[in-house]
Amino acid sequence: MDENDKKIVAQLQENGRATLEELSKVIGFTSMGTKKRVEKLLKNGTIKVSALINPSALKLHPAIVMLEMESAEAMQDLLNRFEECPRVIQIFKTIGGYNLIALVVAETPETLESISMEKCSLRCSKGIRRSEFYPISDTYFSPFLQIRENLARKEKKISPCNVDCNPCARYEKGKCVGCPTTSKYRGSL
Repeated sequence: MDENDKKIVAQLQENGRATLEELSKVIGFTSMGTKKRVEKLLKNGTIKVSALINPSALKLHPAIVMLEMESAEAMQDLLNRFEECPRVIQIFKTIGGYNLIALVVAETPETLESISMEKCSLRCSKGIRRSEFYPISDTYFSPFLQIRENLARKEKKISPCNVDCNPCARYEKGKCVGCPTTSKYRGSL
């Protein structure tokens, strides 16, 4: 990326709906020249323009989950199991004591508690040596997260992680809203 590409990226980070005319003024190119630059950034995978969500505005509760996996196989099994989970915003592979760090979100504090310890929890997967769970109290610099709303389809009988919410005691007692991918979901995602 050269300086003009960086200016385009910075402007789009500030306002993802910036017009080509607005971007052109920032870098001093014609609209056509700017369009070519933006298309190149998109085509080579340098940028993606998408909508981010402010969890606080939707009264959602984010948390960090830190996991130490026993093996690469256990890690891949966990990643496959939660690939389609709308509550798992991002998983990072790290080099250190904990080799996976996940950012998750829940609709209520009670549901956050459920996803920290029930069968649908990242922490309850096979092959985990140890884990820690940290609810997030405040977010700084940017309140927006890439919540995977597109996965909350509310049409399946069983969740993507193969857990059925119906027999869960916390779901039955109303302490958990269930999985956003299932028809039994009672939450706001």
